[in-house]
Amino acid sequence: MTGSHEVVYDLSQVSNRRPTFLAIGAFDGVHRGHQHLLQQLAAAARAAEARPAVLTFFPHPSAVISGPRGRFYISTLAERMDLLAEQGMELVIAHPFNDAVRHTRAADFMEQLRQSLDLRQLWGGQFALGYNREGDVPFLRRLGEEKGFTVEVVEAMVEWDGRPVSSSRVRRSLAAGDVADVNGCLGRPFRLAGEVVKGDGRGRQIGVPTANLRLWPERALPANGVYATYAWVGDQRFMAATNVGVRPTVDGHHQTVEAHLLDFDNDLYGQELKLDFVARIRDEQKFTSLSALVEQIRADVGRVRDLLQKGK
Repeated sequence: MTGSHEVVYDLSQVSNRRPTFLAIGAFDGVHRGHQHLLQQLAAAARAAEARPAVLTFFPHPSAVISGPRGRFYISTLAERMDLLAEQGMELVIAHPFNDAVRHTRAADFMEQLRQSLDLRQLWGGQFALGYNREGDVPFLRRLGEEKGFTVEVVEAMVEWDGRPVSSSRVRRSLAAGDVADVNGCLGRPFRLAGEVVKGDGRGRQIGVPTANLRLWPERALPANGVYATYAWVGDQRFMAATNVGVRPTVDGHHQTVEAHLLDFDNDLYGQELKLDFVARIRDEQKFTSLSALVEQIRADVGRVRDLLQKGK
């Protein structure tokens, strides 16, 4: 248990069986659309004195069916679990998605849910589950009439800036460096968190020390460029100019995420650093000299400071 919610990494690990309202889905990023569904579920479950719960699959089903997706995930699994719990879920299940699960018939999977959870309501959008997605909404409603559960479909798509919110939209906007759209769809700043590791030390040599993050290789990143971010060191927040990219002036091959924290001069090696992305400053570019790069970095830092101070 963590606080007032239970987190498990397999359906079989659920500790107690009691009346449950459950949502099933990938929920990558836990964007505004996911939040809308889960908050409705939580309210309905509380009114019925049932347990609000969510089951998410990991890896993402598409990664098992179609193969590795590269930098695909909007959030790590641990982040996703925390974000799901924040929506009022008392039980958060990360169920492994593998070939065995992929080939499980819908009725068999629903029976597993009934046995583990005492399922009373199944929530989702226009979803389908089970082998060949045979468990569509009409199928599940017929099954529910036999087995004692109902299916609640949340039809309305949540929109942001006039367009439907979806995980695929968030990934496209990240790939374009449009963090304003990403943040709007998520309802919070896009965050990258990782351990600070030693880089080549070049930033300190030129007077602009940076914290280099070790990140999960499957984590989606914003497009290469310079961003205004907030850096969290524990519960302390600092303004930061963050570069995502291959540093073409000095390297050009290895993609990194490195942040220069403003008004900060302590050792961060080995610590976790969280970066909240606020705005894109410019594209990544190659400079003719190191001195030209330093001059641009100083200008970037000034722009970041002005932008974030105005947003306070």
